[in-house]
Amino acid sequence: MTEKDKKVSVLFVCMGNICRSPTAEGVFRKLVIEAGLADRIHSDSAGTHAYHSGEPPDRRAIAAASRRGVSLEGIKARRVTESDFEEFSYVLAMDADNLQALYESSDEQHHSKLRLFLEFAESHPGNEVPDPYYGGAAGFERVLDLVEEASSALLEKIRVEL
Repeated sequence: MTEKDKKVSVLFVCMGNICRSPTAEGVFRKLVIEAGLADRIHSDSAGTHAYHSGEPPDRRAIAAASRRGVSLEGIKARRVTESDFEEFSYVLAMDADNLQALYESSDEQHHSKLRLFLEFAESHPGNEVPDPYYGGAAGFERVLDLVEEASSALLEKIRVEL
């Protein structure tokens, strides 16, 4: 495979895959398309639990994303699978609890792929994306703020790899 053919894949992970990780997938996908890199960068999202498998993102996440021009259309909740650890270059957790769940459910050979998503956000390194599920609209806006910053920085890092 030549450098021009190199592909990178990113999996965003939260607990139920209906708020934070689909928002991250949607924001990142939009940035990748705008950068003209959709043929080289693939992204998806999943949850560490199967609470909402097959369901679309939370309606509040959809509405907040839509207000910023981000579509979450076509995203359906699913649980992280064993093959995800093989397939994805980056497996990015929204918080420490889900990162720990990923470590526990993956082979050690894949642990280098596991990180907190906000490690890429300069103003929030090591922090967690808070779960907005039990709160109001402001929580979904906060998630978008954090996800937009981290997604931009992640895309710049990946551009260097390509």
